[in-house]
Amino acid sequence: MAILNNRNGNANDNMRRADEETPLLQDAPKPTDGNVDAIEEGTTEETVIPEEISTRKLIVILSSIYVGVFLGALDSTVIATLSAPISTSFRSLSLLSWLASAYLIANAACQPLSGRLTDIFGRKVGLVVSNILFAAGNLICGLANSEMVMILGRVIAGMGGGGLMAISTFVASDLVPLRKRGLIQGVGNVCYGAGAGLGGIFGGWVNDVWGWRVAFLSQVPFVVVSGFLVWWTVNIPAKKSKKSKLSRVDFLGSFTLLVTLVFLLLGLNSGGNIVPWTHPLVLASLPLSVAALCIFIYVELYVSPEPVIPVRLLANRTVLAACLCNWFTTMVTFMVLFYVPIFFQAKGLSTTAAGLRLIPQSIGSSVGSLGCGLIMNHTGKYKTLSITVLVSFCLGTGLLATLDFKRPDWPSYIYQFLIGIGYGGTLTVTLLAVISAVAHDHQAVITSATYAFRSTGSTIGVTIASAVYQNILVSSLNEKFGGKPGADEEIRRIRDSFDELKHLPDGWKEGVLDSFAGALRGVFLTGLGIAVLGAICGAFMRQHTLHKSLARRDSNAS
Repeated sequence: MAILNNRNGNANDNMRRADEETPLLQDAPKPTDGNVDAIEEGTTEETVIPEEISTRKLIVILSSIYVGVFLGALDSTVIATLSAPISTSFRSLSLLSWLASAYLIANAACQPLSGRLTDIFGRKVGLVVSNILFAAGNLICGLANSEMVMILGRVIAGMGGGGLMAISTFVASDLVPLRKRGLIQGVGNVCYGAGAGLGGIFGGWVNDVWGWRVAFLSQVPFVVVSGFLVWWTVNIPAKKSKKSKLSRVDFLGSFTLLVTLVFLLLGLNSGGNIVPWTHPLVLASLPLSVAALCIFIYVELYVSPEPVIPVRLLANRTVLAACLCNWFTTMVTFMVLFYVPIFFQAKGLSTTAAGLRLIPQSIGSSVGSLGCGLIMNHTGKYKTLSITVLVSFCLGTGLLATLDFKRPDWPSYIYQFLIGIGYGGTLTVTLLAVISAVAHDHQAVITSATYAFRSTGSTIGVTIASAVYQNILVSSLNEKFGGKPGADEEIRRIRDSFDELKHLPDGWKEGVLDSFAGALRGVFLTGLGIAVLGAICGAFMRQHTLHKSLARRDSNAS
């Protein structure tokens, strides 16, 4: 093991150098027992870098943690086909929205905390705790006898699932040199994509055969096995410090970040979905989120000696550009995931058939992620690659705006494939960019920051798309049919159910379809604008060295 005594000043000097391909650690003093990395000046923390392990052992370790990634992804989408039967079982329509929101909020709120906490307590402990929470949450859901217990189970499962996703990324970064890191991330994204893609199908099949409870209970044994495998295989040392572990936890920063994300996601998920935008829940939660964010930034900058997310790192051009790129592209991706199926349902397809037409995007995402990993492993470069995948992303999003109900479906598959390549590639490239732009001991916390941008971006994207879609649709329907008898009630039914499209009054069908087409075009054009913002941000990333060794001392890495 190489123990790294860290100093922040030298790394910051190197970040400002014109030649960003120079290793960031070049000018750091060299201790006799190892190499140097950078952390916050004034701390007594020492980073312990594991020795590089054999490919066989790496496969065993990553396989054990990617079981959790697969199941966490599956659990996040299984609810898509189970929400209705679960809500019917408890005779509570209000439960329908909370089933997904509870998991999402808990998942997104816990991910950014996992970086610093596992730096202190260790990756193994973090993964085992995450597996326990995930298994317990699914067990509670499978045995729930009331809607409140069901929501509690989804919250606990979301906490565990968020940790499984984030910590698996940290482990891969700990064990794999940057030059090969993109390839491993591509494999991880394939596992995630497979889980997310199969979740809805698995949930529907299990519900039809055995009932919805089995969909949750059947995951528990696999999660338990994953937890045991992690305990036996993952052996990554935590950072060393003269302080006690509890004294190093940034409780105030963690709490304010948690409050920020919970209030933000609660307001955005509830507004227009569970309650009206003018409801006190929304009007209170969003301002409270802003206030908590301001307190969090102050705490991280001036109070906490070991911040949960060192916000000063966002002053690094590559870090900020990559985080914003993640933010904007995730917004667009979730717009597409929610509104492409709406296009096909409005065209007359069933919910299942519309969902299946998202498969090209999942395939494209896997191809983009793996492909970028292979290219970076071969070339050691990501700058030009990032521009290429972002162009693909913008092109696919823009072409979606040309969709028409009278045209065949196959062009949409190509457009989604381009979007998938762009998004999968962007996630891999931006991860490598932020990790290579900061010192080794910051790679977990800065990865946590990217997860925070992605989780908020998904919710904001859906919120923006919903506002655009509803406003254009209602305005267009009122403009075309507002003066006709019973128009208000008919328009309300059209907005609430696609089944109403089969029972339209005479002379309405063409106008209604035109209204849907216009609303969806507005969503995709809005997505194009946001995608362009993401591409602009991505263009500001600098090329840093993708080292061939974990110690990051190979000057010829790129």
